[in-house]
Formats: sequence, C-alpha cells, structure tokens
Amino acid sequence: MVFFTIYIATLFGNLLIIVLVSASHHLHTPMYIFLIHLSICDIVFTTNIAPEMLCHILNEVGKVSMAGCISQFYLYGSSTVAESFILTAMSYDRYLAICNPLHYTSTMGHGVCLKFVGASWLVGLLVTLNTSLMLFTSDFCGPNIIDHFICELDPLLKLSCSNTSMLEILIFIMSIPIIVIPFVFIIVTYVWIFLTVLKIPSSTGRRKTFSTCSSHLTSVSIYYGTLTAIYVVPNRGHALSKALYVLYSVVTPLFNPVIYSLRNQDMRKAFEMLLKKRK
Repeated sequence: MVFFTIYIATLFGNLLIIVLVSASHHLHTPMYIFLIHLSICDIVFTTNIAPEMLCHILNEVGKVSMAGCISQFYLYGSSTVAESFILTAMSYDRYLAICNPLHYTSTMGHGVCLKFVGASWLVGLLVTLNTSLMLFTSDFCGPNIIDHFICELDPLLKLSCSNTSMLEILIFIMSIPIIVIPFVFIIVTYVWIFLTVLKIPSSTGRRKTFSTCSSHLTSVSIYYGTLTAIYVVPNRGHALSKALYVLYSVVTPLFNPVIYSLRNQDMRKAFEMLLKKRK
C-alpha cells in the first residue's frame, strides 16, 4: 500500500505539472518546458517499474519474458539518459538567465529549447536501443533467475552465456558523455552562477536570484546523488543496493513535483488560477 500510494502520488504530481504548465501561458518559458519533459521522464520511469513490481509483490512471484525484460530495461535506460540531458539543459538555461540575462531571450528561444528537448529524448532512445539490441542478441542458456526486482543491466549480464566484455566496455565508454560530462557541465555552470550571485551587492538580491535555480539544484542533487549511491555500492545484490534502487525508481520521481510545486510561487499561482477557472 505504501508503494502504491507513492506511485499514485507520483503520477498525480507529475501530471499536475504538465497540466498547469500547458494551461498557463505565463509558464510557457524554457524552464517550464524543460520541467514538462522532466515530468514525462518521471512518469515513464516509474510506470515502467512500479506496477510490475507491485504485481510481483501481490503474487509473491515474479515472471517476465526475455523480450519483456529487455523492454523494461530499454524504457528504464531511455528515461534515465533523457533526464540526465534535460537536467543539463536546465542548468544551461539557469546559467544564461543569471550570468547573461541580456542575451537570454535571443540565446534560449522557444526553438532552441525544443531542440534541446528533442535531442535529449533522441539520444536517450538511440543509445539505449543500441545496448538493448546487443543484450537481445546475446545467448541466455543457463540460469533464468534475476536477483533483483527490475531488469537492470548488471543482473542481465550475469545471466548471459555470451562473452559480454565488449558490451561492458561499450557501456563504460558511453557513460562518459551520457553521465559524467553532463554532471561536470552542471557543476561548472553552478560555479559560474554562484560567482555571479556573490557579486550582487544586496543580500535580498542574492537570495532572490539564487531562489530561481534552487529547485533545479535540488533535483540535480537527488538525481545524481541516488544514481551515484547505487553504482558505488560494492555488492549490487546486497539488500542496501536494492533499497537504493527502490528509492531511485519509486520514491525519487515523487520529489520533482514536490520541489517544483510547493517551493515555486509561479506554480502555486497557476494552480490557484486553474481552480478559479473550474469554479
């Protein structure tokens, strides 16, 4: 019931963000367009995992076909990669708004914003498709029990009878432009943002300026924090690793609606306007 409640709250929260931004013309800005796609990532991600996990808990047994398992991995990987690049685009958006406000409108136009979003989804879908096809063409002739509640890459590689060394090397190489470089880019942009904010003479001005990117910084910290925690745990079959996966796949998608709704004045105003229209 706890997981089911979290899943429903996640769907409701992220769908609410999509509806509010779509219905409010004053929210049709790059930051909120990115936020819509961040919510779509969270919906795809958690819907791909939570319902099947809940069914397995209720039935006390989990069975999935190989095609279904790799399909789950594909959606899991695609949404994760897309979210990484969308968060990176959002950090660039905040950098332009704070460090180069005079050139913000000309640099981050509606068309540029949509190109960033399209590129994020395209890279996520294509990169994960390549890995999924290599997995699908691998031989699985031995054990068929996955020591996990989702079809994640590491348990699948352990079940394969094929030589997966080339696939593992390829994944390691791809993780650099997909995860490492975006993370470094986000850190660099926030260093520049902090330095710019510190130059503002009044404390009120500094606080007001930094508040415009505090929600995004919180989202980045949660995303990369849980992702890092999962992959630095020495034994991935350990109960702690599985608990971190539950946090990452079921609980974390709920954080973005909470962060961007409760802490965002524009979103609260849009919600109030929507309620007034309903009346």
